[in-house]
Amino acid sequence: MTKSLTILDGSMGDELHRRRPPDVNDPAGLFSARALINSPELVTEVHKDYIDAGADIITTNTYSTIPSYLSRAGLENSYLQYTALAGQIACSSAMDARSTVLVAGSIPPLDESYRHDLVPHASDALPVYRNMVATLFDYVDLFICETMSSGVEAKNAMTAVREISGRSKPVWVSWTLSEHPGQGLRSGESIKEAYQAIESLDADAFLFNCTVPKAITRGLKELTRLTKKPIGGYPNRDSVPEGWTIENDKEIKRYDLPPEGFKEYADNWRDIGATIIGGCCGIGPEHIDKLTKSLESGHD
Repeated sequence: MTKSLTILDGSMGDELHRRRPPDVNDPAGLFSARALINSPELVTEVHKDYIDAGADIITTNTYSTIPSYLSRAGLENSYLQYTALAGQIACSSAMDARSTVLVAGSIPPLDESYRHDLVPHASDALPVYRNMVATLFDYVDLFICETMSSGVEAKNAMTAVREISGRSKPVWVSWTLSEHPGQGLRSGESIKEAYQAIESLDADAFLFNCTVPKAITRGLKELTRLTKKPIGGYPNRDSVPEGWTIENDKEIKRYDLPPEGFKEYADNWRDIGATIIGGCCGIGPEHIDKLTKSLESGHD
C-alpha cells in the first residue's frame, strides 16, 4: 500500500525523561534542554528510535532552548548555542537514516506553554524568534510553530519565520486547543479567529498539538471549512489545568492512550482529511510504530 500520510515523530521531552530521569539537583524548568547540556547522545537516540519506528519527519529538540527556560540554570545567553546543537543533532540523525527523513525546526512558545496570558509582546518575541530561525535554517527542511495558544503567539512566531526564511522553506502552524472540544484555542479564540490572525502569512499546513485527541477531532472538522492546505494533528496524553507552569508539572493528569487507541484516532482524522499525524507529550516510538505498521499492512 502507498502511504498517503506524513508521519511526524512523538514526544522528545517525555522520552528523554524516561531514559534518564532528572537528578534532584537539576534546575526546575529545563525540560528537554537538560539533555542537550548533560547528555546530547540521548537526543540522537530518541531521534533514531522515531526514525526506526517510521517517522517521516523528526523535530529539533528546541522546544525548551529558549531564554526563559534556560535562565533556570543561568544559561539564558546560551540559547542559540543549544538551539544550534539541537539542529545539528537532528540533521545528522536524518542524514544517517533513510534519505527521505526530513527535519522540522521547532519554534515554540517563549514563556510557559498553554499560557496565552504570558505571551511576550511582539517587540520582545520577534528578536528571539528571528535568532532561532536563523540559527536553525541550515539544519532543517521546514519550520513548525507549535503549541501556539493564541492568534498573537502564532503570528509572532510565523512572522519571524517568514522574515528570515521567506518562502524558501515551508512553515507550518500548530495550535493547542482548549481541553473542552469545540471551545477553540486555550486563549478562548475560535479556530476561525486564530486562522484569520495569520491568514496573510500563508502557512503551508495547519495542525493542532499538545491537546487531547477529542479536541483535535473537532478542530480538524472546523479546519476543513477554512482551508484546502494540508491539515493534521499530534495529540498528547495529558490533561492540563488552568494556570499551569512548568514548576507545577505534577498537576498534569495523564490518561491512558495505548498505541491501538492512538491509531484509532489517527484513522478517524484521516477520514476527516488529515494528512499529517504524529504525537506530542506521552506519545512514544511505540505509538508511531503502530501507526506506521498499520499503513504498511493496509489495515487502516
